Amino acid sequence: MTTTRDARPTHAGSRLSQLRLVLILAALTMVGPFTIDAIFPAFEVMTRELGADKVAMQQTMSVYLVAFAVASLFHGSLSDALGRRPVIIAGSLLYAVTSAVCALTPSLQMLLVARAAQGLVAGAGMIVGRTVVRDLFDGANAQRFMSHISMIFAIAPALAPIVGGWILGWGSWRTIFWVLAAYGVVLVVLTLTSLPETHPADRRVAFHPCPLLASFLSAAGDGGVLRLSAAIGLNFGALFLYISSAPAIVVDHLQLGERDFGVLFVPLVVAMMLGSFLTGRLAGRVRQGVFVLAGFLVALAGGIFSVAYQSVVEVPAVAWTVLPAAAASLGVSLVFPILTIALLDLRPRERGAVSSFQSFLSTCINAVVAGAVSPLVSGSLSTLALVAGAMTLGASALWWWHRSRTRARALQRDDHVSIEGLAPEPTDQL
Repeated sequence: MTTTRDARPTHAGSRLSQLRLVLILAALTMVGPFTIDAIFPAFEVMTRELGADKVAMQQTMSVYLVAFAVASLFHGSLSDALGRRPVIIAGSLLYAVTSAVCALTPSLQMLLVARAAQGLVAGAGMIVGRTVVRDLFDGANAQRFMSHISMIFAIAPALAPIVGGWILGWGSWRTIFWVLAAYGVVLVVLTLTSLPETHPADRRVAFHPCPLLASFLSAAGDGGVLRLSAAIGLNFGALFLYISSAPAIVVDHLQLGERDFGVLFVPLVVAMMLGSFLTGRLAGRVRQGVFVLAGFLVALAGGIFSVAYQSVVEVPAVAWTVLPAAAASLGVSLVFPILTIALLDLRPRERGAVSSFQSFLSTCINAVVAGAVSPLVSGSLSTLALVAGAMTLGASALWWWHRSRTRARALQRDDHVSIEGLAPEPTDQL
């Protein structure tokens, strides 16, 4: 295990195994997909019981995501000031409470309020957990560790709707929220007992509104942070379009039942695990830019196939309908770990603020996708693939722009160093 150049040496290796740390951090990042995807199978039941229509029910996702985005502005910055563990513990505890409130709500209006409250606290573990990885590791080790977390995290989108369907079979939609509340309690216990503090006191920023706000605004105004955050957000947004359109894909287009969401989500998980395995296994052997380029090309190829396939068939087959979503999932898993590490390395002293901004931007994109884009395009699988492909193209353009700017600055620096008579430093391989 290695340590970063800008942090104290950690004792994570002596306190718990790397596998244990991976499992804990993956469990923290799984909160998001579980909170969204577990209630998909219950949409029809909730619509009938609460007297709402499908569009109104879709807003249970939108309000959650909007609140998640707003709160994500603060989680990382607070962890820069207070430490990683306190923010994770408080967020997980409040997540358990708000999940219980969701289970007790008597009406759709109250459920929307409770879901917004849930979104305010659900992101603490995910956002701060990413900074823990970069606190502990650097270089290829950071990429490898982030890939391991992504591999386990990939299980969540497939497992959540399946678990939700099982719970719905022996309980009710309210039982799903009670299970989420119990999950929050488990996260609190795991953090208290097994997660070390990775942000020492002498590295923290002052716990005052002005320094915290200045730190966040400085990160948000960094051109590199903006480019990479937008690239990550659009890249994952293409996959999230398929995820948020799951009820339409599974029930409307494929004519399957409420317990059949696995036909979509299991291939997504397998593809993401494959990509995460490859990025972890080949870290340090294959240039990072190759992974990123391959991820974008795979996702685009899946979208092109979907448009061509849907134009020549009347009744879509399950395998060929799911293939484009699986391609998007594979593309995300190849791109996400590398771009995330590159993003966090842009401002080492403000990793929490950078992670907060990236999460805020990504969640805003996901909220628009779930609340506006998905209802508009999910009626046509071809249109769905076209829009997802456009988002992937936008992400690849931003990455290429950032890569070009980084190389140009590196060349300028090398020229300056050569003039001074010193050996140039290696350029960023991204």
